[in-house]
Amino acid sequence: MMTDEELMIACADGADDAFGELFRRYTPILLRLVQRHVGRPADAQDIVQQTFLQLHRARRDFRRDTRFRPWIMTIALNLSRDLLRRRGRRRETAVDEAALPVPDTTPVDGGEAARRVRSALSELPREQREVIELHWFEQLSFAESAGIVGATSGAVRVRAHRGYVTLRKSLDPGGGRPQEA
Repeated sequence: MMTDEELMIACADGADDAFGELFRRYTPILLRLVQRHVGRPADAQDIVQQTFLQLHRARRDFRRDTRFRPWIMTIALNLSRDLLRRRGRRRETAVDEAALPVPDTTPVDGGEAARRVRSALSELPREQREVIELHWFEQLSFAESAGIVGATSGAVRVRAHRGYVTLRKSLDPGGGRPQEA
């Protein structure tokens, strides 16, 4: 099986099947990522299509020493931000929570817990939410996340830490302290 980077290099050399494989691998990942940002599934699908269109147009610009995953996620997040700017506000409609995948770490009885986590996550500032989504849900390293959001690795770690602290407080108002009887 070829790596993403090998597929992208093959795509740059004109292999249509390589582009098809990248599309197959990354469409579900990008749809989840983009929908968390833009809200509406139709907008997310449009942005993912635009992402692959830009990827195809820029295929010969791909540097062979570059990691593919952060590169394509950067394109998708930049297109998402452009859409949100054009809208003039963060979200037009609420995210259909039933359509969002629940991470494996959600408790088994987690219907309500998952909703609380998604709600608390949506209340974070965009900068903190993006790095948490990239690090936690997409399982990217802080260095990879930094490349995507255009910040230093240290800044991404600080954003993530602050976001996690805020999430912890909003999900556990008692701060993790034992309740008095």
